[in-house]
Amino acid sequence: MADRFLLWSKNSNARTAPSRTKLTNCGAIFDAPKLRSQLAEVEKKTSDPNFWSNPEQSQAVMRERKRLESALNTDAELGRRADDIAAYFELAKEGEKVEPELKKEIDGLQALVEKLETETLLSGENDARNAIVTIHPGAGGTESQDWAEMLMRMYLRWAERQGFQTELNDYQAGEEAGIKSATFSVNGPYAYGLLTSEIGVHRLVRISPFDQAKRRHTSFASVFVSPEIDDNIEIVIRPEDLKTDTYRSSGAGGQHVNTTDSAVRITHIPTGTVVSCQNERSQHKNKERAMKMLRSKLYELELEKKRAAARVTEDTKLDIDFGSQIRSYVLQPYRMVKDTRTKFEVGDVDRVIDGDLQPFIRAYLLARRDEGK
Repeated sequence: MADRFLLWSKNSNARTAPSRTKLTNCGAIFDAPKLRSQLAEVEKKTSDPNFWSNPEQSQAVMRERKRLESALNTDAELGRRADDIAAYFELAKEGEKVEPELKKEIDGLQALVEKLETETLLSGENDARNAIVTIHPGAGGTESQDWAEMLMRMYLRWAERQGFQTELNDYQAGEEAGIKSATFSVNGPYAYGLLTSEIGVHRLVRISPFDQAKRRHTSFASVFVSPEIDDNIEIVIRPEDLKTDTYRSSGAGGQHVNTTDSAVRITHIPTGTVVSCQNERSQHKNKERAMKMLRSKLYELELEKKRAAARVTEDTKLDIDFGSQIRSYVLQPYRMVKDTRTKFEVGDVDRVIDGDLQPFIRAYLLARRDEGK
């Protein structure tokens, strides 16, 4: 503990309890007064009698309220822990034996700070979204199917530890044991960003429980994670992006249709999309219908962009076989879990398989950040 005492003393430039002010300055990135002001504005919106008239907008406001409340709770937690540690230092100066309690508080504060640091590493467009996880066994029959089910349990336990909600979307049981495939949702802040570290092939080495000769087997299973994307795609059409032409209708519809420029052609300049309508007698109605057609076409273009992005992601998947694994879980002849990308390793295999994945996730995110520098 002497080293920990000196560590805190260096931070406060004296062998005394760390000041409350100094620690709150470290946590000032939360800017609590600003967050409280933002929360007050959100609360005003929720008190509006018409708040729930637009479900999509109201749900977005509720998510923002939850985010602000969580940030304020974290700020308060940092302050409380700082005060507790300062009080223990005062007691230590007076000769009290507080090392076990002080160590517990310092470890708790360190874990909280690491969690906050991990969240700062998640700045991708979809990192804050919920995640959809799909697991497939590799070649090897029952062995790999059993390993795939072990992975599924590991992630469900991890989600439970994080306070996330999970929902099983698809489950195909193996013939003897394990699973042929499984897909489940993980709902919680930054679920997708955290689970991107798990995309790839996972390798298990163990004495097979299904082999009567008790031989060592190597099994593989793949994990694929995608963000949960809203079905609604907002199509923004700027007037300056449109070229509108009117012309005389050539279709049937009577003398009025044939002698006035009621037909409308609209060109969306950025995409080159062209729509036209001449079915109505009124130019206004033709334009209105043409705009609906344009929105539909642009909506389909956005969907195609999403599908193309998904195909690119799918193409990054590796074969579920030797040499393609991102992480190895070895139970025999020694016990070790090692990530082949970050070289981070842990000897307590049981703890990892029971869902303690945060150290691996953190190591991956830090490595990804450093690669991007």
